[in-house]
Amino acid sequence: MASSGSADLVIVANRLPVDRVTLPDGTQEWRPSPGGLVSALEPIMRANDGTWIGWPGGTDQDHEPFDADGMSLVPMSMTAQEVEYFYEGFANATLWPLYHDLVAKPSFHREWWDAYVSVNRRFAERAAEVASEGATVWVHDYQMQLVPQMLRELRPDLRIGFYLHIPFPPAELFQQLPWRRQILEGLLGADLVGFQLSGGAQNFVRLVRQRVGHKTHRDLVYLPDGRSVRAAAFPISIDTAAYEDLARSERVEKRAQEIRDVLGNPRRVFLGVDRLDYTKGIYARLRAFSELIIDGHFDVEDAVFVQVATPSREQVEQYRILRDEIDRLVGHINGDLGRIGRPAIHYLHASYPREEMAAFYRAADIMVVTPFRDGMNLVAKEYVACRYEGDGALVLSEFAGAADELRQAWLINPYDINGMKAALLEAYRADDKERSRRMKAMRKTVTQHDVAAWADSFLSELSELRPSHGKSVRPAKRS
Repeated sequence: MASSGSADLVIVANRLPVDRVTLPDGTQEWRPSPGGLVSALEPIMRANDGTWIGWPGGTDQDHEPFDADGMSLVPMSMTAQEVEYFYEGFANATLWPLYHDLVAKPSFHREWWDAYVSVNRRFAERAAEVASEGATVWVHDYQMQLVPQMLRELRPDLRIGFYLHIPFPPAELFQQLPWRRQILEGLLGADLVGFQLSGGAQNFVRLVRQRVGHKTHRDLVYLPDGRSVRAAAFPISIDTAAYEDLARSERVEKRAQEIRDVLGNPRRVFLGVDRLDYTKGIYARLRAFSELIIDGHFDVEDAVFVQVATPSREQVEQYRILRDEIDRLVGHINGDLGRIGRPAIHYLHASYPREEMAAFYRAADIMVVTPFRDGMNLVAKEYVACRYEGDGALVLSEFAGAADELRQAWLINPYDINGMKAALLEAYRADDKERSRRMKAMRKTVTQHDVAAWADSFLSELSELRPSHGKSVRPAKRS
């Protein structure tokens, strides 16, 4: 396919970085989406006038390329069947549980796989049209794992990177996938394959050697055509300065105090913020908190738990079941332990803008992040960024990628309820000096290793691996 595009940097991801919102007067507009990938890539997009290819949601077929919030966006359509087979099916009922340690049982259907191939091909063809000669194309996440190889075949002149935001599983789990070789070969179309943790990169290289038969050495894969592919860890982060600025704003400080007042100004506010997903360990953490009240360590006058659970994939049966289970658990706990005007758990099944989340982070004394498996978990880093006074406490699952960097958190095994209770209680009882020591160390980490450093690191490495093609990508501007 001949080059016909003008974009020197192309982002390919399942979703566009904007959502269509209906205003009170009935008109519609595009607003920036919440979520880790969007906040991570906005700065690098703006610095390079990049183009983002993604699905805007829904099944509308008439979207033309447009600019929103200063970004050039190319929407991709999906039919109702593609949403069901590709997105709800193969991406979220096959790959998601398989890549998250089989927390739920994955389903394998050939029709879903066919849709995955078809959608990946359309995304690759669109990227080939948009990218300029020698451009850099950065493909993202588990929904797009076939795009690198498809794009390589169409446009061998391109510099192609791939980044996986979720964990990459060990061989014992990945080998269950009937299309394991096709996925590996798809990823090998990239010059650089990035993972959250070094363990994921090692799993990938080992599987390529075992299942595809290519020669490997440490983090390199040598292909028969003379190309080499590097697999390495690039732990993702957040725009730390932006979150701190938001947290320091008068509006957020005022809102944080309002939240505490509504909660009755207890001694300690615990907070959980997650998509409503079975990998996040929400049920276990609420049980652990309720048992601390039952055991008499504190009561609802001393501590409350605020759980924000953003609606997620509600067309997938496993997610509907989880929502019902959490609803019943919260009702049971509050019925048994709450008092008039004093529920033990404030459960919010809703999505909130970034400013409101910053207020929650400022209001909370103890952040509780307990996934059974998570690629990184940016919520943990957002909380740390917002604690600019060096206070607050973080209870963090050792199975979140963030645990590799935030070693000063109270680290827990989310499968161990008693261990989780002990950590929650220790964080609750910790004195100001201990909490400050831990938080200041974590703040140093998230300040030094922010999203700009993450993107610069990945794109610089990609440029060095393929230095003779195209323009260099400019780093994001730092605050």
